[in-house]
Amino acid sequence: MKRALISVSDKSGILELAQILHGEGIEIISTGGTAKLLKDNNIPVIGIGDITGFPECLGGRVKTLQPKIHGGILANRNIKDHLTEADELGIPLIDLVVVNLYPFKETIMKPGVTMAEATEKIDIGGVTLIRAAGKNSDSVLLLTDPSDYPAFIELYQSNQIDDPFRKKMALKGFRHTAQYDTLISHYLAKELGDNELPDQLSLSYEKQQSLRYGENPHQKAAFYREISHLDGRLSGAEQLHGKELSYNNIGDASAAIEMIREFDEPTVVALKHANPCGVGTGGSLREAYDRAYKADPMSIFGGIVVLNGEVDAQTAEAMDKIFLEIIIAPSFSAEALVILKKKKNLRLLRIRDIKNPASQEPYFHKKVDGGLLIQEADLLKIDEESFKVVTDREPSVSEWTDLKLAWRVVKHAKSNAIVVVKDGATQGVGAGQTSRIWAVDNALDRSKSSTEGSVLASDAYFPFSDSVEKAHTAGVRAIIQPGGSVRDQDSIDLCNEHGIAMVFTGIRHFKH
Repeated sequence: MKRALISVSDKSGILELAQILHGEGIEIISTGGTAKLLKDNNIPVIGIGDITGFPECLGGRVKTLQPKIHGGILANRNIKDHLTEADELGIPLIDLVVVNLYPFKETIMKPGVTMAEATEKIDIGGVTLIRAAGKNSDSVLLLTDPSDYPAFIELYQSNQIDDPFRKKMALKGFRHTAQYDTLISHYLAKELGDNELPDQLSLSYEKQQSLRYGENPHQKAAFYREISHLDGRLSGAEQLHGKELSYNNIGDASAAIEMIREFDEPTVVALKHANPCGVGTGGSLREAYDRAYKADPMSIFGGIVVLNGEVDAQTAEAMDKIFLEIIIAPSFSAEALVILKKKKNLRLLRIRDIKNPASQEPYFHKKVDGGLLIQEADLLKIDEESFKVVTDREPSVSEWTDLKLAWRVVKHAKSNAIVVVKDGATQGVGAGQTSRIWAVDNALDRSKSSTEGSVLASDAYFPFSDSVEKAHTAGVRAIIQPGGSVRDQDSIDLCNEHGIAMVFTGIRHFKH
């Protein structure tokens, strides 16, 4: 290597790298603030203007966008005509490009940043340098990440820089610019209120952590987070205690958090394999937890519990009696932490703004074979004005309370889904069944107390009245469902015959 171009916003490690390059006899071309930093530290630098014969201009917006710079990067050393032409035009060949981009991400993450401030941090020349060096990686080595400087130095000084390393650095550069452009497009779409599903879609995530394995030990896995404000999000959770989260932990925790946002009153959700196994509401979190636990004391074992208020000592003592994988809450009292931290592996996650609606995902993504399905997230809240009582008997006050709880819960159980509720707590959940009547059977069979006087929710309509007959036999007194079947009247007639109140919501909540 004879010549390097250095132009970086992130100046981590750049002095050490430049000193070594200078010590190896490599000329350094540099720009603006980077050139000043190097000069101030007695590292000789050739200014961009000295190469191009043209000064940096427009407040630094135009520096490296010059033929003598990009010709020096793009000249293919294996093509004789390229080298001849570069020599005739007085274009110095550049062998190493060290560049990273204006801090667009850091800028848009600042509170109150204006669009003018954000767009000013859209890098032009840096992106072009990366693309040029990446394209010509056979001849030019690209470094975009300060964490790669030590590896480069070691390989260079031992004369071991090879083609795989060059290609790896080029790939990293193209990923860098791809993420950068995606951030810009997402930011502009948000600022302009563009909520359309675009014809071209790019997604950008950063790796938060590597995971030991995926759903099963033979599957590799990692957890990636969105590049945005993470208040109230799982990816922004603070782990206070316990071992590292697993792939399944993270998936289940996400489902639990989505569900707890349905509730304003003190609520506890117990979840297993992404399905609710016990949900309780009450005058306090301790009361809500007791109800959630009693709903299914078997399935809660080894599950996840999420609460929408501060975990106090009394509630912590109750949860400490069983094995749980994760407890999630907006806060924990000091006494509660002392109690819960006695279990070495119990994960404690604090998500301070867990109930903030702004933290909810606006879209749901599902990877399918060869593509991606995207839909608006199912964020519909209960709209009692749209509820329609279709039977002779209306629900009682207490039945209405339980019906609303059941309707919130069934929305988050895998389809086909049936939820039975009584006295502010789920009694049984039938989820993920291929037949609705089987879901009814499961929910009623799994009820841990008498279902006499309970209510039942279905995520979709009853295709036949047999579900109503099963509910009547179990003592169910009120049913809530979307309606819309060609046989709705059969179900209504059977409810009237048995004195069951039935409510149509007009909304289906399939979750596949």
